[in-house]
Order: sequence, then structure tokens, then C-alpha cells
Amino acid sequence: MPKMKTHRGAKKRIKVTGTGKYVIKHSGKSHILTKKDRKRKNTLRKDYVVGETLKEHMKGLLPYGEGR
Repeated sequence: MPKMKTHRGAKKRIKVTGTGKYVIKHSGKSHILTKKDRKRKNTLRKDYVVGETLKEHMKGLLPYGEGR
């Protein structure tokens, strides 16, 4: 069986922590920012850890944990 291929777009956007958690950026911070209040934009600035529901999907995109 051939090796699985890493999703190249996911490799650029997802980081894998030392404990195996996936860290990604918030969406919605690129345009149409005038209608969003300051608190919302400050919250979108931070990275966040992917929850358990998407963890299996991330494993399929990065089969060898290459986001490190």
C-alpha cells in the first residue's frame, strides 16, 4: 500500500503541538472588519486548539503530524 499524502494547504495552516493537539487561526479576520466590534476582532487574533470533533479530520489531512 502506498504512503498517504499530506494535504499541502493544511500543512501550511495547522500546527501540531508536542502533546499532539492541533492549533489553527480563527477565520473572519481578513475583510469586512468595520462592522465587527473591537472585542470580537481581538478574540479572532488569537490561535485556538481544535476540538475533539475535528481532530479525526485533522489526522487525515496530516497523517504524519507534519505541522510541527
